[in-house]
Amino acid sequence: MENLSNISTIKEILSKHGFTFSKSLGQNFLINPSVCPRMAQLSGAKNGVGVIEVGPGIGVLTKELACLADKVVSVELDKRLLPVLEQTLSDFDNVKIVNDDILKIDLHRLIKEEFDGLDVVICANLPYYITSPVIMRLLEEKIPVKSITVMVQKEAAQRICAKVGTRDSSAVTVAVNYYSKPSMLFTVSSGSFMPAPRVDSAVIKLDISDKPEVQAVNEKIFFKVVKSAFAQRRKTILNSISAGFSISKNDMAEILKKSNVAENLRAEQLSMQQIADISNNIALFSEVKNEKE
Repeated sequence: MENLSNISTIKEILSKHGFTFSKSLGQNFLINPSVCPRMAQLSGAKNGVGVIEVGPGIGVLTKELACLADKVVSVELDKRLLPVLEQTLSDFDNVKIVNDDILKIDLHRLIKEEFDGLDVVICANLPYYITSPVIMRLLEEKIPVKSITVMVQKEAAQRICAKVGTRDSSAVTVAVNYYSKPSMLFTVSSGSFMPAPRVDSAVIKLDISDKPEVQAVNEKIFFKVVKSAFAQRRKTILNSISAGFSISKNDMAEILKKSNVAENLRAEQLSMQQIADISNNIALFSEVKNEKE
């Protein structure tokens, strides 16, 4: 079995297949031998579990997942890596490579066809440039998975795992906390990759919640409140949310009063419950307004 953490081995394999790194795809392959075993173990991969991996690269993490889980399905966008993976994963009969885009593939269908009877987890070393879109798609699709374990840029990890209602929180923080319980697992230095990125990374885990910790009568309105508030986070929520919903400031002030939320707060000061209360009262306001019209 080839040592896929050895730089010489990696270069030899990639050279054999004429592969060169793509900056546009954010390709950085792990060469630190301690990272992938730890990541695979913490992801929840084990007997009775199937794993969806995003962007297997040359298969370093894939091999570790395949040693633990019943089945691994890796979604890889870059066709040039298919012959590479065919070589590096030839010892495993429980791995399937799907050449597709994780942002477009039918995940519900994939899980139904590939993991019948298995619990499913997601594990991936995500390219920095698509971190938020991928995480949000995996959460918003409400696919039947237990957890999402991903390696992302350290700064993004800190933002995602920040406590809602603190200065470091963002719209993504709120969204992630709505669907899951995020936690920071460990950090990974830039020297652990080839080529080495300019920043360090971190592995985070999102344990999917059975139901949101707050009750939003209309999720679309809830996330519009989040988007409106954080889009103009330097402004007070009275100004930012009223602008986002095209509601007069007087009406917005009344909505905030009913929600028991001070109108001079800013987005990062709002708790999950306060956001839910605001969104529920906006939904009620819109319903009453429509009835009058």
